Amino acid sequence: MLQIKDPDIRKSFVLLATVSALARAFLAATLEFGNDEVYYWTFAVYPDLSHFDHPPMVGWIIQLFSLNLIMESELFIRLGSVIFGIINLGLIFLIGREVRDERTGLFAALLYTASIYATVITGVFILPDTPQNLFWLLGLWLFFRAFNETYSDKLRRNALFLALVMGGFSILSKYTGVFLIFGGVVYILSYQQIWLRRKELYLGLLAAAMIITPILFWNIENDFISFTYQGARVDVSHGGLRPDYFATEVLGQILYNNPVNVVLIVMAFFALRRNKYIDSNQCWLLLFTSLPMIGVFLTFALFRQTLPHWTGPSYHSLMILAAAWLASKYPESRFPAPLKWAVGICSFVVVLGFVQIKTGLIPFPKETESRKLGKSDPTLDMYGWRQLGDEFKQLAATDTVTRLMKPNSPIFSYRWFPAANLDYYVAWPSQRFVYAFGSLEKIHKYLWIDYALGIPADSSDAYFITSSRDFYDPYQLYGKAFERILPPDSIAIRRGDDTVMFHYVYRMKGLRVKELPFPNMTR
Repeated sequence: MLQIKDPDIRKSFVLLATVSALARAFLAATLEFGNDEVYYWTFAVYPDLSHFDHPPMVGWIIQLFSLNLIMESELFIRLGSVIFGIINLGLIFLIGREVRDERTGLFAALLYTASIYATVITGVFILPDTPQNLFWLLGLWLFFRAFNETYSDKLRRNALFLALVMGGFSILSKYTGVFLIFGGVVYILSYQQIWLRRKELYLGLLAAAMIITPILFWNIENDFISFTYQGARVDVSHGGLRPDYFATEVLGQILYNNPVNVVLIVMAFFALRRNKYIDSNQCWLLLFTSLPMIGVFLTFALFRQTLPHWTGPSYHSLMILAAAWLASKYPESRFPAPLKWAVGICSFVVVLGFVQIKTGLIPFPKETESRKLGKSDPTLDMYGWRQLGDEFKQLAATDTVTRLMKPNSPIFSYRWFPAANLDYYVAWPSQRFVYAFGSLEKIHKYLWIDYALGIPADSSDAYFITSSRDFYDPYQLYGKAFERILPPDSIAIRRGDDTVMFHYVYRMKGLRVKELPFPNMTR
């Protein structure tokens, strides 16, 4: 149990953790899934040792908190994110206390709460980053205990071993977890060489290697396709410099981690020269577990398109650095003005985002062509899927009664999204399957799902559903694979009094299996 001696700091932390948990649980229960989240739900529906684009941990977490999908609502699919968010607040508090004092721990928890990445992207949404952040913070806390000479030798040895084990679980969540182990080992080589003569270092590295063997076994069975795919995403050997990609990555990191947080981190860096607010060895451990990851992905961003949340865990160390500086600057305050601004901005963005998704408060340009309606509004990614599921269930039931379509005809799609969205919101409630055919780069895990379900037989019927936001002509992909594709029915999605987009439901009759566009690889 987290013990906090200062009663005022204890009250502040409990209030922060409680409000954060309730707010995140509300969002988790009321928002529809985004494209990535609902795709990771398929990791729980079709579990495996690993997957095409990510390790398996996120699927296992979904299975755990949904009681193996018995509880299938958005809240229970995301429950791991909500629970881990509470634990992570405690962990970053503990790390801040290790670095300086309880006030530093509280400030670190406030900075963590003010981060969109920490509070929403991994604290509400269910992504591989969700378990990675938990194991990352556990590992970082254990590293600090291992390198703190005030603890007993036995505790320190056990802490180092367990820190490396947490690094293994971080990699089993997301490949970038390797940067946690890298940072710890570089710190040992630089400042703690005594550990090179202790068995716990090598046993911990061996344990981490054993933990990630499921990834290796799966890739051996699948021609190392996951490593090939991820490597291609950051391959800088083709093309020239792309300053636009670099600028997008930098801006994304600033926005995801809160501009106020980033400014405080920069100020804390400059203050290092004139203010000894943190032990130099502890400072280096924070830097070794943050800057390499940020530097690597900023380098990739000079040549390839990257995503700002890839560096998310590295900012936890930098938040602790900023918290230590703030604690030296505001030794009597529990909620100094910079942190009020940081938390206030994050709260405003979250509330505005929620209202926009639910109501469309901010008007986006509205397309006049029906097959492009809603294309310019990104918040519709998380809206309207339940409406589509309800409408399709009635349409499909009528088709079965009138014998227009065969019973339980599957849904075919053209990409991992919207395939996963259709799987959860449309197919799952109506007890039918979703298949995706096309290139591996587009269908991802659905290649393995297709074969797990069994390819439909010749002469089968299937539905094809596409939206006005992301319209795809079924004749281009499936025109040769079916004898007939009937004109579509349209389903209008309404938000308030407005029709914000359409979904088009095509009926495809008489499957010719040999004409399906299978990826160019063997299974």
